[in-house]
Amino acid sequence: MAGLFKRLYDWLLRMFWQTELDITMIGLQNAGKTSLLRVLAGGEFTIDTIPTVGFNMKKVQQGHVTLKCWDLGGQPRFRPMWERYCKGVNAIVFIVDSADQAALPVAREELHLLLEKPSLDGIPLLVLGNKSDLSHHLSVDQLIEVLDLKSVSKREVSCYGISAKEETNLDAVLNWLISRSAR
Repeated sequence: MAGLFKRLYDWLLRMFWQTELDITMIGLQNAGKTSLLRVLAGGEFTIDTIPTVGFNMKKVQQGHVTLKCWDLGGQPRFRPMWERYCKGVNAIVFIVDSADQAALPVAREELHLLLEKPSLDGIPLLVLGNKSDLSHHLSVDQLIEVLDLKSVSKREVSCYGISAKEETNLDAVLNWLISRSAR
């Protein structure tokens, strides 16, 4: 009987108090954006994910909040599209491979170029250092330093270390994203 009431309660929440948030997930190729989105949406982590060509979208349901997540390709030819998909969203999620230290200077440059766009002022930024399950990954403090996140202004900035593969810290990511609905 309790299951019936829970389903009825969830249905009422969705019908009358549903909140949908638009989230854009960006980052260089091979950072783990698609793998992270697959895991957040309730799927399995797979090691052989095909690179995103253009974009793809999935909805992630958490209680009364639906996260409509846009996963954009990270190859150089897709980066000019990032601004278009970041305009007017509730949050920008920038994902880096925290174990690929050679790619971090390019990631920093691309992130700062994007954040200079006046159309994106005020949009909260969540930076995720993915692949924290690898032994040579950077810590959150190191990522903040390398990506020069302390210089970012005109928005709230948070940074977490995660592992899509091990599902490490994904509850904190979801909580951070869902908290955008209260604003």
